Amino acid sequence: MLPPELPPLPALTRAEAELIDRYLEVVDLLGRINPAQTDETYRGLRAAQALVGKAVALRDALALMHRRGETELHSATLARALRVLDGERRTARVTLPPLSTS
Repeated sequence: MLPPELPPLPALTRAEAELIDRYLEVVDLLGRINPAQTDETYRGLRAAQALVGKAVALRDALALMHRRGETELHSATLARALRVLDGERRTARVTLPPLSTS
């Protein structure tokens, strides 16, 4: 049995797709650094080291959009793209986990 098919990505400009990709890379690294979600310092250190380069790439994606005259973000469309790309699960790793009752 095949897994359920994901909804299609909304139409994005190349720059918007780049922005989404770079944003999710940063989010993934922040999730690995989050001290409330991990118990390994080395893993967090490696993620923090990689974060520098990914943050630069994210900045460059936004700068390119701005230079091209894409001065507005279409947040509803970008949010749909993030959901298709599992953004809700990925960004949840950046927040605090729910308070344990035990």
